[in-house]
Amino acid sequence: MDRVLDSATQRRRQLRAWLLGLGALAALLAAGPGLRRLIQPSLRRVDILTAPVETGDVDATLTAAGTVIPGREVVLTSPIQSTVRRVALAVGAHVQPGQTIVELDKDLAASTLAKLDDEQLRNQNKNAQLGLALARSLTDLQAQQQAQDLKVSSLQSALRDEQHLLEIGGGTAEAVRQAELNLHTASLEAQRLRRQLRNQRQASQADRRELGFTVSMQQRSIAEQAAKLRQADISSQLPGVLTWVNDNLGATVQAGDALARVADLSRYRVRATIADTYADQLHPGDAVRVRLGPGTDLPGTVASISPAVDKGVVTFYATLANDHHPALRANLRADVFVITRAHRGVLRVKNGPFYQGGREQPVFVLAGGRAVRRVVRFGDSNTDYVQVLSGLAKGEELIISATKTYADTPALAISQ
Repeated sequence: MDRVLDSATQRRRQLRAWLLGLGALAALLAAGPGLRRLIQPSLRRVDILTAPVETGDVDATLTAAGTVIPGREVVLTSPIQSTVRRVALAVGAHVQPGQTIVELDKDLAASTLAKLDDEQLRNQNKNAQLGLALARSLTDLQAQQQAQDLKVSSLQSALRDEQHLLEIGGGTAEAVRQAELNLHTASLEAQRLRRQLRNQRQASQADRRELGFTVSMQQRSIAEQAAKLRQADISSQLPGVLTWVNDNLGATVQAGDALARVADLSRYRVRATIADTYADQLHPGDAVRVRLGPGTDLPGTVASISPAVDKGVVTFYATLANDHHPALRANLRADVFVITRAHRGVLRVKNGPFYQGGREQPVFVLAGGRAVRRVVRFGDSNTDYVQVLSGLAKGEELIISATKTYADTPALAISQ
């Protein structure tokens, strides 16, 4: 049978319930910081990279892929159609000016030169024959003209005689008219002969000039062939190092085919390529920084830009202020940074995975054993540094590791 509890017992039970509730509340309040530490995300100090905010220079750059090439390189080509007879030097050998590198077979070129000489002798003989023929023709015409002039003189005398006879009554008017006709006919013939002689002289001069041109052209061909024959022993006028040679003995080469390359390896420059989307930002004279490796940056200048776009890239060449640096090697790969803007004495922080490329983004700043989220405005950047416009002060330390996962977290605990 249930019994009704007295009032004292009920009060004791209520008091015990209240005391248990208050104890639980006090325990929760005492455990609050620990729970927050358990709930709050944390990072180990050894797992993150940090960098201080400092004052320095930041250059806005375009990144291009570069290759170190010799400052000067000569491509030696075959002057004639021939075959490779002998290779005098191997790749890597030092070449002096005039030193033979490759010898070509000269038999065909020598035969061609002999034929040109024979043709020149024939032209000279034709020139002599033409001179004799023209002289004989001119002599005949001159003789005809002189004979005609004498005939005209004779007919003039005959006309004067007939006119005198007509005056004294010993001749007739018909005889005078006949004498005048004969004189007129002879004068016309004399004029024709003079014109013919003049035309013949001009034609003779033109024929002699034409043959002279032929002789001159042939002489130039002979000189060119003789020069090619002398150049059949391939040599370089540039001192340097032999970087390539056609060492395929007996191979047929055409005139103009490359046979060897000689480079001056005491000086270097850089050939670089960049996406054509940046072509309008590239100008001759722009400053560049060529990175050969960690800690090896060489300053330079954009020397020339190719006007053509090949497969979406633009090629340009850069000269180096120190073009004989010991680290330079032919065909060495390098990063080329074209400086488009330069900022001096600005706040900056080292570039890293934290930087997403935007103007404004959240970052985490170390403070009191925690990493506090803060929104920062950034400016220009390069592979080394990012310009800080606002949100950070000099001396503050920033987490430069990737923190995108915690972008919405107000703070991170940093554990040792």
